[in-house]
Amino acid sequence: MSGELADLADLPDLVRPDADPAERAAESALRPASLAEFEGQPRVSDQLGLVLEAARHRCGTADHVLLSGPPGLGKTTLAMIIAAEMSAPLRISSGPAIQHAGDLAAILSGLVEGEVFFLDEIHRMSRPAEEMLYLAMEDFRVDVVVGKGPGATAIPIEIPPFTLVGATTRAGLLPGPLRDRFGFTAQLDFYDAVDLEHILRRSAGLLGASLVPDAAAEIARRSRGTPRIANRLLRRVRDYAQVRADGVLTREIAARALELYEVDEIGLDRLDRAVLAAVCRRFAGGPVGVSTIAVSVGEERETVEEVAEPFLVREGYLMRTPRGRVATPAAWRHLGLTPPAGAMTTSGTSAGASTSTSTGTSAPDTSPDLFDDSGS
Repeated sequence: MSGELADLADLPDLVRPDADPAERAAESALRPASLAEFEGQPRVSDQLGLVLEAARHRCGTADHVLLSGPPGLGKTTLAMIIAAEMSAPLRISSGPAIQHAGDLAAILSGLVEGEVFFLDEIHRMSRPAEEMLYLAMEDFRVDVVVGKGPGATAIPIEIPPFTLVGATTRAGLLPGPLRDRFGFTAQLDFYDAVDLEHILRRSAGLLGASLVPDAAAEIARRSRGTPRIANRLLRRVRDYAQVRADGVLTREIAARALELYEVDEIGLDRLDRAVLAAVCRRFAGGPVGVSTIAVSVGEERETVEEVAEPFLVREGYLMRTPRGRVATPAAWRHLGLTPPAGAMTTSGTSAGASTSTSTGTSAPDTSPDLFDDSGS
């Protein structure tokens, strides 16, 4: 047990949705260059294609676009596609890099007409910069304040029409006035296995790898519905095939490679399994607070809450309740354990237990929580 929960800091980040700069450079060679090549989001592709085509017919700039969704689903790729479809230059920045209104003014004043300005993690931009962005998006003008106190003067600077493409993983953190200024908002969804297989076959062709269809299906079902993870796993399977096999990516080679990297058949890595093991084995299935889980697996609370928990909750292995985290029967079974009679299902009821009293009303659970240290 201790070996299962130890050394989590040394995990290969194969199923983490975020990417570091080195990986982004590797991804750039695999990105689709047009909406026709962008698979897995047909609704977004059709809607965005209409917006861009209409702008081209008017010989004008496209409306501002807001892209929201979890990491790794193609927000940056779509921004690059927008610039390519509009035959416009692309300027890239991020919310954390713009901490002062002057930083934003410097970028906006350097834009050329029709340029696409991609602002990643737009929800992390500072409030003064947000307020400057309101005016720039609506009137294509920024007011630069010169001086301080009663003698301060606002100097208006006209900027050429441009298209802002904002990307966020937390659309709820954007102020309403900012969200309302986007002419088109797209919510990206997780990909199904069939779409991921298409993406993997395309990526394998670009990498010069021989990918058998069964291997593509094997990698796709372990990719958490995320193209970034699928391409990452593909590169690792390719490495394994080149070093320890004949270079052909078969289903058996893919399974052996991903077993080596400790990514199981549903895409869980060691941290995910350690979290489930801690909740089931150490805390009898919960409820237990996320801080207690983090201490149990030797990780920071934020790592458990932002890296492991979202996928476990989405797949129905873990529940977030007001009293803490609770393992579902699916989590027990995945660990090879027998769920107890009182294990909670994803509907919030005990497995095999009645969900109502004799009068037909739900019976509230008033038992004290010994493990809740998170409040949510």
